[in-house]
Amino acid sequence: MDKSLSAAQAHYLKTRSRHRHLVLVGQILLFFLFVGIWEFTAYTGILNDFIFSSPSRMVSCFLKMIGDLSIFTHIGITLAETVGSFFLVMACGILAAMLLWLFPTLAELLEPYLVMLNSLPKSALAPVLIVWLGNNVKTIVVAAVSVAVFGSVMTLHTGFKQVDPDKIRLIYTLGGSKKDVLFKVLVPSSVPLIINNMKVNIGLCLVGVIIGEFLAADKGLGYLIIYGSQVFKMDIVMMSIVILCILSMGFYQLISLLEKHA
Repeated sequence: MDKSLSAAQAHYLKTRSRHRHLVLVGQILLFFLFVGIWEFTAYTGILNDFIFSSPSRMVSCFLKMIGDLSIFTHIGITLAETVGSFFLVMACGILAAMLLWLFPTLAELLEPYLVMLNSLPKSALAPVLIVWLGNNVKTIVVAAVSVAVFGSVMTLHTGFKQVDPDKIRLIYTLGGSKKDVLFKVLVPSSVPLIINNMKVNIGLCLVGVIIGEFLAADKGLGYLIIYGSQVFKMDIVMMSIVILCILSMGFYQLISLLEKHA
């Protein structure tokens, strides 16, 4: 413990540390309790393990797919599509929000269309994208980008408009231009907003990728879910869903780590 801390500060830090550890232990216990109840009810027949599967059957399925290395192919493809669409969404979202801030009239013209496109169920677009782009990875990435990009543009543009006007006036008073305001005030002030937007978009991109894989893929976790449901192999379906949960949690933790450093 740092000797420069007062007794009250040291007590507060110790209390906070203990609270975090208790929460972590509670989360781990809750997970194992859920898994234990699921396994027990499937084993005793309370739940039909053919329909609901079970943790042991999912582990067995996972190990079998590790044996032929197929699971790594499916996970890798879904990961690559998600990461690629995520970077596209963030790049397009930030650039479009900057453009709308630089040209307020353009923002007013496009606002109702952005709202409309953001509200449109993206699953309705997937069949159209298949016709336009073909049954390939490009369709999946475009579907994932369409899920997140419109909301990202609107959120970031709103954040840019809410930056402290006194700072903007100061830049203009010192002879700065709109470009100086954009890169010296708006973007630095919006870093927390951008990171929060990243947290939302990574999940939305994963959702978009799965929607695309449902319709236009022969590999990936989304494909495994559709394939497993069609041939009534629920072990594959539930295993894929669990892997998706782990991936989404891992993505979120990576961005939270970036947030701490930023």
